[in-house]
Amino acid sequence: MDLRKLKTLIDLVSESNISELEITEAEGKVRIVKADPRAAMASHVPAPAVAPPLAPAQPVALAVAEAPVETGHVVKSPMVGTFYRAASPGGKPLADIGSEVKEGEAICIIEAMKIMNEIEADKTGKVTRVLCENGQAVEFGQPLFIVE
Repeated sequence: MDLRKLKTLIDLVSESNISELEITEAEGKVRIVKADPRAAMASHVPAPAVAPPLAPAQPVALAVAEAPVETGHVVKSPMVGTFYRAASPGGKPLADIGSEVKEGEAICIIEAMKIMNEIEADKTGKVTRVLCENGQAVEFGQPLFIVE
């Protein structure tokens, strides 16, 4: 597995509420487990001589926020690689929020196996969202842009 992809996965796990992630690919399996910071602290804190009385646990209500519904056409990655918004480092993005794109027009670059692949818009419209960061590892089928 690519080290950049592995670092991205570790960052995603550390910044999210999930505690464990396991991914299996052709070249192997990766399992990332987030350590419980309370358990790490407990191992370094000496136990008190007398345990203080504890109140009974109160039930916790969990609210699940609904994901916003995406409107418009989603342009997805046709391959695994590294996403670049411009044709050269520091260059002008091929497509930006508010850009009018035509079907067949290059909107980003995905580097795969040291080959720079121009990714074309598969629909004519206006770019309303850019869903990836420059230099980010992307997967096959991962949403890149929203075009309306």
